Amino acid sequence: MIRVLIVDDDPLVRSALSLMLGGQSDLEVVGEAPNGEEGLALVDELAPHVVLMDIRMPVMDGLEATQVLHRRPSPPSVVVLTTFDADDHVLRAVASGADGFLLKDTPPGDIVAAIRTVAAGDPMLSPSATRSLVSRLRSTTSSDRVATASDRLTALTERELEVAVCVGRGLSNSQIASELYLSIPTVKSHVSRLLTKLGSTNRVQVAMVVHDAGLV
Repeated sequence: MIRVLIVDDDPLVRSALSLMLGGQSDLEVVGEAPNGEEGLALVDELAPHVVLMDIRMPVMDGLEATQVLHRRPSPPSVVVLTTFDADDHVLRAVASGADGFLLKDTPPGDIVAAIRTVAAGDPMLSPSATRSLVSRLRSTTSSDRVATASDRLTALTERELEVAVCVGRGLSNSQIASELYLSIPTVKSHVSRLLTKLGSTNRVQVAMVVHDAGLV
């Protein structure tokens, strides 16, 4: 059972999401919060696997709350769910440590699929968010960024680099395991070491380093 916490300042949105997710046999909505500060307190109390996080909220916004969560050991996965599809929001969400980025008008089935995806350890971005990231990477990649990214990757072993490139290609853990002839637990261990060595909080950030280095 995947435990889900909803953090949104709009009570109607919280109710709609709770109703939608409550009909799934493998999902359980364990709590709701109207802002990031209360959301953090409920994470401590309820230990959710996935947090659906709005961006614009009073007291503490979703991006700040996500940053705080990802500084903790073994944080839940965070899916940012917002009405705003701006490049800056996408990049800030990824930089904050979000594992997913979806618009609130995303079809219910896709939201459910995103929750299952991030709970399994894989990132999930809406198509428009992916386009925003790729566009920004293409427009801002410079020789300095390439050199910096390449230097960061020198800390990896040969196998870890292979896994990093697969992550940069957007492959899931099971796909990486199949391609590199590894077990899924071994892939998860490699990904965990990648995050530590690269100072990243999620797979999307690893993918950005690999893209900057020109390996994908």
